[in-house]
Amino acid sequence: MAQAINLAGGLHAAPLQVVLDAEKSSADATQSQPLVSSLAAHVRQAWQVARDARMSTIDERLLQNLRARRSEYDPERLQAINEMGGSDMYAGVTSNKCRSAASWIRDVVAGQGEDRPWDIKPTVLPDLAPDVVEQIIQAAIAPIQAAIDMGAPLSPFQIKQLLQQLKDAAENKLREDAQQMASRMADKMEEQLQLGGYGRAIDEFIDDMVTFPCGIIKGPIVRKKAALKWVQVGGQFQPQIQEELTMEWERVSPFSMYPSPGATTINNGYLIERHKLSREDLNELIGVDGYDDASIRMVLDRYADNGLHEWFSNDVAQAAAEGKSTLAFAQNSDGLIDALQYWGSMPGSKLIDWGMDAKQVPDATQEYHVEVWLIGNVVIKAVLNYDPLHRKPYYKASYEEVPGNWWGNGVADLVRPSQVVANAAARAIVNNMSMASGPQVAVNVDMLPPGEPISTLTPWKVWQVKSDPLNAGAGGTPIHFFQPESFVGELMQVFEKFSEMADEYSGIPRYMTGDSSGGAGRTSSGLSMLINNAGKSIKQVISNVDMNITKPLLERLYMYNMMYSSDADLKGDVNIIADGAGALMAQEAAQVRRNEFLAATMNPVDMQIIGLKGRAAILRETVKTLDMDPDDIIPPPAVLAAQQLVMPPGGGGPGGTPAGGPQQALPAPGMPPSTGPGASPPGGSQAAPPVINGQSLANGAPISDHFAPIAKPG
Repeated sequence: MAQAINLAGGLHAAPLQVVLDAEKSSADATQSQPLVSSLAAHVRQAWQVARDARMSTIDERLLQNLRARRSEYDPERLQAINEMGGSDMYAGVTSNKCRSAASWIRDVVAGQGEDRPWDIKPTVLPDLAPDVVEQIIQAAIAPIQAAIDMGAPLSPFQIKQLLQQLKDAAENKLREDAQQMASRMADKMEEQLQLGGYGRAIDEFIDDMVTFPCGIIKGPIVRKKAALKWVQVGGQFQPQIQEELTMEWERVSPFSMYPSPGATTINNGYLIERHKLSREDLNELIGVDGYDDASIRMVLDRYADNGLHEWFSNDVAQAAAEGKSTLAFAQNSDGLIDALQYWGSMPGSKLIDWGMDAKQVPDATQEYHVEVWLIGNVVIKAVLNYDPLHRKPYYKASYEEVPGNWWGNGVADLVRPSQVVANAAARAIVNNMSMASGPQVAVNVDMLPPGEPISTLTPWKVWQVKSDPLNAGAGGTPIHFFQPESFVGELMQVFEKFSEMADEYSGIPRYMTGDSSGGAGRTSSGLSMLINNAGKSIKQVISNVDMNITKPLLERLYMYNMMYSSDADLKGDVNIIADGAGALMAQEAAQVRRNEFLAATMNPVDMQIIGLKGRAAILRETVKTLDMDPDDIIPPPAVLAAQQLVMPPGGGGPGGTPAGGPQQALPAPGMPPSTGPGASPPGGSQAAPPVINGQSLANGAPISDHFAPIAKPG
């Protein structure tokens, strides 16, 4: 799949073999080559630039969003709250909005089968291939010659009409073949996505998209996996473990992505993904095309004990925000090994300067797109990007896209101002409620005997007091009770107001989660209107997913199948249709229109026009929406055709008459009425009807039924 960069014995894919001293020497020699060491230095420099740029602009936002999703304060704010004392309550506005947005998006984006929010359609019909044109000409010769033999040659108009009919029949056949091919390709791709873990990846991506400035999916990733196979041995099936290469899709954490500082899209500028690999992960790369096995074993041997961390300050903060043990993380108790996966372009002149054979660089001014894996200072993979358009296998979308910026805005970003004020109001409510829950007590300690406890107040307590001449005029009361004022009502109004502002900022109203109180939401029609209006904002989010995730991901998978699949029935030119924003509404509207059409055409005249084949096609599409197998209910077109052939003359069934009465013979399609079957040709003689492929058109059948199947061009 990938083309390795081979520099006089440089990186190459090697078969699995036992680690030998010779292999270690080979790995040392490979890593010491000028080109390989220069690639490592280039990736290391790019990594440092991208890491520093992200740390100064994005890392703190990622941590804040993650803590808000988990309803936790940032450490600095929590410290300030603790110093002031009182409640540290966190109002989970962000978490609630993120969950609501994720569930709403998931309903549309994560569909499968008939509910999948994408489809594959054949492209506009191309020009007919020369061999198809030749078939059309040959098919036209027979009826033209038959008319000549009968003494009634066809006029130029009739010949033109006949050729046009044959061309239309050929194009219809090609269109049917293309549609069948597109349907097979769609089923194949859906199976690949399901087996490759796309469902789980898109589910995790949605949570990332609403929480962080963006969500990211990667794939297809080719990995070597152990699979359980049942093999028949001696008449019995026995389980066997077999290794096979599989395609997978996975969610990529935004914490792991480092775009170039000036990048605005995935395919703009270079991109680095930081991996945390276990020894098992590295072993799975041995034997995969493009990886250098000897270099991988060198890494396993070098970092066998303590692993390898590309340390920087936010690692521990990220672990704490994710709820992990920071001590175990700091000690790297799992022995994980950090790897950098670089995607970018390099000028041919630089590759030549680094020692690459000039024969492998036809144009020194051209950019060569590469993929390089670096672990420590060891390059374990260096290949050219196999994608013809040099696209990277990553797909990114944001809840709110920001033009000109790689990072967009998530729900947590949009509701952060409301979250801050709602938290302050919630803490104040709790503090005020606790203060106003009972009376405050003022004690005149001068009137109490020494040692009298004043920190507790109990019922029926007897107080011993001393006389106080200064308080004699006031009755000499040693204890005074007063009630602190409650501001809970006012604070609740503040909390409610900023919670409502979170609805506006996020575009996720509270009635989407079941709270329909107030205003138009009190009635079913009013609530439906509110939901439709709210759907306008979420449509933009779904559109972001369609254009930035679904469509490019499917296009790459389609290209992979076109390049590497051995199934010729899948090959063809298609368009990927991703319309999750309108998929469900369009599907419901289409079903309503189908039902209306079925009812409107339930009459003899329309039945003669659409026929059994047309009505079966409509019923087939209708049954699909009922979660039923159409083949169990609607006979395939071939079976319907066979049933019509065995019908007795004049019958719509055995011994019956077709609906609407006996059918009248129709003129051959495209033939003028004066020359149709049964009409008298010029001169008064009865001419035989045109014949195509040895069959007469006298029965009024469409010309496509007489036209031989046409092979797909090429």
